This record gives sequence, structure tokens and C-alpha cells, in this order.
Amino acid sequence: MDATATVRAAHEQFVTSSGAPRQVRSLVADSWQRSATSGAPEDGQRLPPLPRPPAELAAYRRAHPLAAVLPLFRELLGTGAADDGHVFAVGDTDGTLLWVEGDSAALGRAERMHFGEGAVWSEAKAGTNAPGTALVLDRAVQIVTGEHYSSAAHAWSCAAAPVREPGTGRVLGVVDLSGGRTIATPPALAAVRAAALAAEAELARALSAPPTLLGPDGRALDEPQGPAVRLSALGRDSALLEIDGQTHRLSPRHSEIVVALALEDRGVHGDRLAVDLSEREIPASTLRAEMTRLRAVLGPALLGSRPYALLRPVRSDFGEVAALLAQGRVGEALARCRGPLLPRSDAPVVVEQRRALEQQLRGAVLGAGDTLLLRRWVESARGADDPLAWLTLARRLPGGSAQRAAAAARARALNPSPAVLPQAARHAAVLQRARS
Repeated sequence: MDATATVRAAHEQFVTSSGAPRQVRSLVADSWQRSATSGAPEDGQRLPPLPRPPAELAAYRRAHPLAAVLPLFRELLGTGAADDGHVFAVGDTDGTLLWVEGDSAALGRAERMHFGEGAVWSEAKAGTNAPGTALVLDRAVQIVTGEHYSSAAHAWSCAAAPVREPGTGRVLGVVDLSGGRTIATPPALAAVRAAALAAEAELARALSAPPTLLGPDGRALDEPQGPAVRLSALGRDSALLEIDGQTHRLSPRHSEIVVALALEDRGVHGDRLAVDLSEREIPASTLRAEMTRLRAVLGPALLGSRPYALLRPVRSDFGEVAALLAQGRVGEALARCRGPLLPRSDAPVVVEQRRALEQQLRGAVLGAGDTLLLRRWVESARGADDPLAWLTLARRLPGGSAQRAAAAARARALNPSPAVLPQAARHAAVLQRARS
């Protein structure tokens, strides 16, 4: 029995009995339990609630904060929809789909199961699905075929990520890719993560534009700013934190904590932070002791508690790389990226961010169409064994040249699966950030 059949058999067993879900990921099992408790439909007969009236929906969408980044989502996620046969959707915090766009045939299939603009795809209303479950878990998720709670969606795979408001960290909504086999892949999940990060960077730029201050002569004055807190964690096992001109070299564990807090500027409660730092259970007393030691290093003016949070804005090297990618400044991003984020860390929050940033950088390089960038990538440690990068470089070099032949030979020597390369090439373009 293949994996798809196994999951569907597990679904059938769960919905026809009261036992705990088996042979599925814990993320899916927990979501099925929540879906059953909320009374979400599992047989595909009762579809999610129908859309709002068009006039009401149109007014709501115009006023929604994510309307400002819809063109960015179209560029990042909508470009390849016709080729890959998928749709992308943007929803609000209640799971209401505000925009659903993409391949026309896929849109027709989606609308038949009420996956359309105005429909509610929260986990409570529609059962396990990527946008709804991402909102519940407050992180990016991927739901594949039979992992959906409703059998109406068993032919679909989807990946979704929440989009947060810069500064407050408040969730504004969710961005989703839905379709067939191409969406049941790691690049699809990386694509929605990249799109969410790019949207947050775009919103941050709009918010951070300083007001124009005028002096007595009518000329603009620059508002003075205090010294920044700077975090350097790329290519390092021990992060450097510069505070008011003093540099602190953090221990590996403290490095993971500060990175986790920098990623969640709204603050993190202890139980969530423990999950972010380790797949094994961390006793509350152990975490409190670590935070006490870290507070002795950083001082109470920087490290807050209940929830744990960094109390001053932090500029990080990994945040700067992500921002450069969001602006389409790929060459600068590649130059700034000294290496993977805390490369030896196995903290889940670090692993996820490290993987996402590496995938975004790689996708941006492959999608930029710049031969010099490709050369820099394959000559680096991270790109030396990247068959798609070598193949892309070979295609960019002049026909018949020795360099093209050498690049093509390197791609063949790495022996990629021929079926993987065209699909990966499409997703590489999806991962490219919007240019400013």
C-alpha cells in the first residue's frame, strides 16, 4: 500500500470509529481530532459555508491590510499557475478566502468544492486544510491529499503560511497554494513561506517610511535615531549580539533563544519557546534557568518576560538577507549571506528558518537569470553540489563553449532524476522575491 492509500485508509478508520488516528503525522492527527470536535464535515457532503454577497466581500477586501500586497502574491505565486495547474489564495484570520486566483481549470475544480472567494476555510468549518490549520498552529503547514479531513479535498494538496503585521506580530491572514502533485513538494511549502516573508517585508517598508519633519525654513529634517541592537547569526554557531557598542558572544543555546525571540518580536510564552528550541520536552525549570542566565548577559532592559521578548528593535543579518531578497536585490543578498543560520543548531525554529532562507536564496539565484550570480552560487560550498544550478548555468552559457560543456558535465555527474529538474526549475522561479 502506497503512502496516499495508507493515509486515506487511516482517514476512513478514524471517521468510522472513535479511536485515535494512526499512521498519519502528529500534526494531521491532532487536526483531525480538533475537526471532529468542532463538527467539521468529513464525508464531502457538507461543503464549507458559501461566499458572502459580492458587494459586501468587495468592500471588505478593499479595506483589508493584505490588499496592499496582493500584486506581490500574484508575482510570486501566480506566475506559474497556468503551467503547474494550481491556484493561490489569500485569506483573513477567520479563514475566509478573500482572493483565489490561478489556472482556470483548477479554479473551476476548486469552486466545485466551495474553495472560492468569500468561502470560509477555517479548520473548524472545513476540517483539516492548509490555510485553516496554518491559522490554528500559527505557522506554515502542508496538507497532502488524504490528510484533509473532508474527503471532498482528497484530490488536492495545499501549503499555506500565516502573514503577520510588522512590529506587532499580529496575524493578518494566510497565503495558500493549492493544486496537485507539484504542491505536495518541499519547494511549494518554501514558496508560501517566501511569499509570506516577502509580504511582511513589503508591509514593513510601508510602515517604516519615516514622516517628513520640516524645520523653520520649510526644509526636511532627519529624525535622530538611537544606536541599534544588532544580531549576527549567519555562518556562526555562536551568535554575536551588539548592544550599544558592546559585542557579546552568546553560547549556542543562548544564540538559539535570541534568534527565536528575534523571529517573534511580539514575544513568546515559555511553553511555545520550549517547543521552538527542542523536539524533546524541556522542563519549565530548565528554561527559566536559561532565561535567567541570558538576562544576566543582556540585562533586564533588553530581555523581558511573560512573555519572553526582546524589548528593543533588533537588526539581524538573516533579516537583512530576507529583506534584500524581498526587494529583488539578489546579488547583495548572496554577498551578505555568510553561511547558514546557526549551522549546527537542531532547534526546530532555527532549522525551519535556516531551511527557508537557504531555499529562498537558492530560488532567487536560479530565478534571477544572471550568469554571474549562478557562477558565484556553484562556486560556493552551498551550491557546489546543486545539480539544477549547474544545469541552469549550462543553459545560460554560450552554445558550444567549453564552460557550458563543463557545467553540463557537472550536472550529469551529480546524477539528478531527469523528472525532477523541470518541476524544480518552475519552483525556483516561484521562490524569487519581488523586485523593488
